[in-house]
Amino acid sequence: MKEFAKSLLRPIRQRLKEQVLHPAGRQVERSLTQALSRSRYLRYAASVVADGLGAALAAGPEIYGAGYFGVERGNERRSGYVQYDRKTSRANIAAYLLWKNFHFGTSLDVGCALGFLVEALRELKVDAWGSDISADAISLAQAAVRPYLTQGDLSQGLPFEDGRFELISSFEILEHLPPERVPDALAELARVSRGHVLATIPSFGPNPHGPGGWYPGKVRWARVDYYNSLGPEYDGPVPFYDLLKDADGTPIEGHLTIASFRWWTRQFARAGLERCPEIEAALQPDLERLGLRGIWDLYVLRKPGASAKPARRSPEEVAELEQRWGLGAARPQ
Repeated sequence: MKEFAKSLLRPIRQRLKEQVLHPAGRQVERSLTQALSRSRYLRYAASVVADGLGAALAAGPEIYGAGYFGVERGNERRSGYVQYDRKTSRANIAAYLLWKNFHFGTSLDVGCALGFLVEALRELKVDAWGSDISADAISLAQAAVRPYLTQGDLSQGLPFEDGRFELISSFEILEHLPPERVPDALAELARVSRGHVLATIPSFGPNPHGPGGWYPGKVRWARVDYYNSLGPEYDGPVPFYDLLKDADGTPIEGHLTIASFRWWTRQFARAGLERCPEIEAALQPDLERLGLRGIWDLYVLRKPGASAKPARRSPEEVAELEQRWGLGAARPQ
């Protein structure tokens, strides 16, 4: 039986090895090897064959081409956006939350896409920069913001010196990495930070610092009850073959790591980043008011020595920016 499984996987592994310029191909090939060595060959073989080679390569940078961001996309809609612009990306909301709750003069938005958040922060006189794995995304950015954007792969190393930024943001990005690449990515966030990191990551399970997360929309619908039955002690990550897929077999919106709040918190801690409950609590009322509480699963982290408390802005400053960007009492439409 073991030889049968190996024969089944052999052509797939060979194809993956041919993807010499494809990080996802190399990663999946290593995963296959590890699975075989741990005697999980039959289950893994079945999952790879069922999901298809194209789905297994979904982590590659080509998924984040022009079509991902809504340009000449047709019916793909891989990013989840019907259209992609500063309003639909919630860039003003993100910039407002950062500005209101942190004191910082330099920032980096990891997974910046077309640079909408960088543009908004630069309007607020922040020395804001962005990095994205997609050259297509950066090329589509407005000319005024493009000089402040750079291509970079978080798990391979960013082109910035140690401690370059006081605040790093990563909105709905880290779940796009396979679990094996998460530790290197978080270590890189910690390396270029000298203050705080704010990340939103689709998560499940209990969250001691805010709303918990859930499985629907993240795992295959036929498996939701099973994962609910595992109870609050299950941390994940959810295996690839149980992730929710698009019609073509690609993980929904490119999400590859779906794990618990507890799991992500441990990964951040191993990278030297500690969660900041008081700052997270300060953000929750605005997330509620703006319709994002429980939608953006929030993590605020800090390097040793950085403040564990939120910044304070005067009511006049807050009111002026809310009026300018239409972020008043009513939820934005």
